[in-house]
Amino acid sequence: MTLNTLPDNSSSALPRSLYRAVTPEVRYPALTTELDVDIAVIGAGFTGLSSALHLLEDGAEVAVFDAHEPGWGASGRNGGQVNPGLKREPADVAGYFGAERGERLARLSGEAPQYVFDLVRRHDIDCDAAQTGSIRVVRTDAERPVIDTAITDWSARGIRLDYLDRAKLADLLGTDRYPSGLLDPRGGMLNPLAYARGLAAAVVKSKGQIFSSSPVSGLKREGDFWRFVAGSGTVRARKVVLATNGYTDGLWPHLRESVVPIYSAIAATDPLPEAMARRILPGRHVAYESSWRVLYFRLDRENRLLMGGPGLRQRDGSDKSTFRYLIRCAEALYPDLRGIGWSYFWNGQVAVTEDHFPHLHEPAPGLVAALGYNGRGIAMATMMGRIVARRLLGAAEDTLELPVSTIKPFRFHAFWKPVVGLRTLQELAMDRLRGLA
Repeated sequence: MTLNTLPDNSSSALPRSLYRAVTPEVRYPALTTELDVDIAVIGAGFTGLSSALHLLEDGAEVAVFDAHEPGWGASGRNGGQVNPGLKREPADVAGYFGAERGERLARLSGEAPQYVFDLVRRHDIDCDAAQTGSIRVVRTDAERPVIDTAITDWSARGIRLDYLDRAKLADLLGTDRYPSGLLDPRGGMLNPLAYARGLAAAVVKSKGQIFSSSPVSGLKREGDFWRFVAGSGTVRARKVVLATNGYTDGLWPHLRESVVPIYSAIAATDPLPEAMARRILPGRHVAYESSWRVLYFRLDRENRLLMGGPGLRQRDGSDKSTFRYLIRCAEALYPDLRGIGWSYFWNGQVAVTEDHFPHLHEPAPGLVAALGYNGRGIAMATMMGRIVARRLLGAAEDTLELPVSTIKPFRFHAFWKPVVGLRTLQELAMDRLRGLA
């Protein structure tokens, strides 16, 4: 692959990351004129691009607008894990939404990774996609019920997840630090920035338009149309999709306050020797913890270890000193990594909702907003695009897997991010006392 040469001082430049270094750059123009379009999509991440692609496949006229470029937000910065399910298990989902709707949503979330991999194949997207399976672990024996519940819930729905004890985990992960876990064959990995850019290319190939460096402001209703400013141009559209997720601003009242954008950080090593890579993750599974810190890790195609976890500083940054926690966690799991170089450090904002479910809103006629994937963005945001397209094309609300809900701001929203940062530091200190970090 060629290197991305977009200069760091560009207003649309992605943060320096491994993905940016290995993914071919694609440029899209800024809007500079007046534009009339049937459906305008604001936000060129997974939600927006998937919505646009599904709408185009059904014959709609679509234009996508982004303040930066496709994949600039968390879509191009995440850990690259395509994991099935939601933050809550199927029985809990059914209890929350009701048996019929909840079962449909749980089933959709389980099928979402396969949908992503099928979409990659259908549009011939070069993004290092591999459905190698997801390993979910807990750090203590006391947390094992989390694993047991997941296995029981999915088994009741015809999905087999394999229980893994410490010895089996050691074989698959190359570390004996975890007492129990499960293997879910539905999961896998990809380069998320390459996937986002591949979706963007599919949108354009399907006769959609994409405009980068075109921040949107002044969204308002005028008769049967929506009008807004994008870049130095203006747009009139019959329908609008708000797909800004963890980077949602004040474009629509209270939408920003309905999620808390939490930074997740990732560090990547230099390519590991082949023998070391085989010891660490011989089956190329992706792995993640079910715990407060949600450590997640995988190997890429070039044998680089990507180690992700909570951002200790809740702000953008690539200073190595702020990622030492991740390096320490990686070396605790894999002592052989001591002396291995770490070349890339980056972070991005995950949109967390109060109920830990994705949200679909319709706050005005012809306006749909979708956001809040709580760390399941690759699979669920892609699926959400399909749901958004169905809704805009006339599907009845009760036929959707996710209900249309009212925007509900977090109480004391302004305090949530600093509280999360403080809690992270406190939990880290406790983990170090317990010998877990």
